[in-house]
Amino acid sequence: MEQKTVAWSTMLSDAVTQPGIISKCYSTFHGYSMGNQMLAYTQLATRNMGLSPLATYKRWSELGRQVKKGEKAIALVMPVTINKKDGAGEKTGECFQWFILKNNWFSLDQTEGDAYKPESVNPAWDKSKALETLGITEIRFDNPNGNSQGYAIGKNIAINPVAALPHKTRFHELAHVVLGHTAENAMHDDDRTPKDIREVEAESVAYILCSVLDLPGLVESRGYIQSWLSGAEITDKSAQRIFGAADKILKAGA
Repeated sequence: MEQKTVAWSTMLSDAVTQPGIISKCYSTFHGYSMGNQMLAYTQLATRNMGLSPLATYKRWSELGRQVKKGEKAIALVMPVTINKKDGAGEKTGECFQWFILKNNWFSLDQTEGDAYKPESVNPAWDKSKALETLGITEIRFDNPNGNSQGYAIGKNIAINPVAALPHKTRFHELAHVVLGHTAENAMHDDDRTPKDIREVEAESVAYILCSVLDLPGLVESRGYIQSWLSGAEITDKSAQRIFGAADKILKAGA
């Protein structure tokens, strides 16, 4: 274990010091207000559909997907700019913003297209075995925000069907559970690990596992870690937690 710790310490150092990028996957979709998310949920529920990433017809086309024949758009509130006019009907140069409902959006479940790109795997690690061993369930991704790559709730994780690097996201969400982050939701605020530390710890676990299993996503992972660190350092306490979680997840799927 000592040799492994040394190797993983080097990986963790690289995660903080080597160049990284902020993946475009976090800005591919529009971000929706809570009000619009509730509107989407209500309309999709009447069609016996759950929440899934939302986009306009044009945006889905740009992403290589087409709206299924016969599917009807859902209505969300959007701002429009209106030019003021004087009594003669001439524009005054002033304008104001108004909000209206427009039927412009479709959920992922209302679209079709080529199969999602194959997920990167390593035969040395099996996700189904890992989930069973860890007692964690992978559930349907039920979120209208397509920029969210995944989430963890309790002993459940969900991966966005259009996630850019689903294997890395799965490691990240598994780490949140194994590290005890999801269990902290029942604690008082003072007892919880700050969000920036939670994200750094979970993504550092994902970085180590991608490195060990020779899977893509290291550059994107470094960018994510460095963004949440904001120039700070990973403490020895966090490092030990990261190594412990990475080891547990790696062994669970071996």
